Amino acid sequence: MDQAGGRNLMDRSMNIIISGGGTGGHLYPALAIGDEIMFRDPLANIHYVGSKFGIEKEVLPVKNVNHSLLSIRGFQRSLNLGSIGKNLLLPGRLIASIGKIKSLFDSLKPDLVIGTGGYACALPLREAFRIGVPTLIQEQNSYPGVTTRWFADKADKVCIAFEEAQSYIKKKCILAGNPVRKEIRLGNREIGLSQFGFSPDKKTLFLFGGSQGSLALNQAMDQMIQSFSISDTQVIWQTGKTHYGHYRHHENESCKVRPFIEDMANAYAASDLVLSRSGAITCSELTVCGKPSILIPFPAAAADHQTKNATSLAEHGAASLIPENDLIPERTANLIQNMLDQETQLKEMAAASLKLGKPNATSDIVNHAMELIQS
Repeated sequence: MDQAGGRNLMDRSMNIIISGGGTGGHLYPALAIGDEIMFRDPLANIHYVGSKFGIEKEVLPVKNVNHSLLSIRGFQRSLNLGSIGKNLLLPGRLIASIGKIKSLFDSLKPDLVIGTGGYACALPLREAFRIGVPTLIQEQNSYPGVTTRWFADKADKVCIAFEEAQSYIKKKCILAGNPVRKEIRLGNREIGLSQFGFSPDKKTLFLFGGSQGSLALNQAMDQMIQSFSISDTQVIWQTGKTHYGHYRHHENESCKVRPFIEDMANAYAASDLVLSRSGAITCSELTVCGKPSILIPFPAAAADHQTKNATSLAEHGAASLIPENDLIPERTANLIQNMLDQETQLKEMAAASLKLGKPNATSDIVNHAMELIQS
């Protein structure tokens, strides 16, 4: 029997809430899990929950999926008037969001709630615990996020991507890897190069700083871009929407500047080398796609987990690691050019990267999720 008026689940489609967002690192695992569930059961009813202040407010409408966006965001730690004003709005927004989640549960009657992190993820999990709906949390990082640390002990299952995460969680976790979108591995180099108007006879560098962009990486590229133009290196440069206006003037035949790239699969496929931060999902995508990389960890990441991620890839020969303090444009440009010129080294790094990939992570996580519904 289930909570939906006592009907047997075999008599109807599954109703599943997947909550997560704020950044691509939380949202894209949610979408990957949802895609896998729909692949197995096209009649499944999946409803995504995120925040009006996260990347999901732009991505979910484009994906044309059922979703709700909550007026909730994290506590602003800055002491300026804008941050103080936002914090004063928190209680009212929280109350409104709790009401919205209760209404969603009343109408959808979910059989399962999956949380992939972010502040908006907390409320669906809290409601699921309150009324006894099975729950699964998927944690991407070596140091668990706030929502995972709050709720892991109450969840029915917790899937982690790094062994280190277990030491912060009392509950026994499942080491499953990070879910990545199926299409991320299906990029086509020829199509990708064509999308950017690039030549297949030249080397291509892909720079991005996560879904929101990186000021440090953008500033470094701003100083390096001239040297790449001289060496005839093609550059795909995702700045993030906030920084796009400052760097769009670099756009030319060999440098394509974009605020955000939706088709990451073909961007990866087109690139010979990636320069990026080392968030958990970025590292998972790099390894699933078998891409050699230069990783610059975000130094303010919780428990310095991005350095741990980058170190893991570097120790296996899949990446080079540059601490942000050592991100000297001239030296970095020389390293990039030397790596692009060393075809054998690039192939060895690509093979090492691919070996670290866990392409079955999404399927394994969904297997565990389905066990909760069927039990």
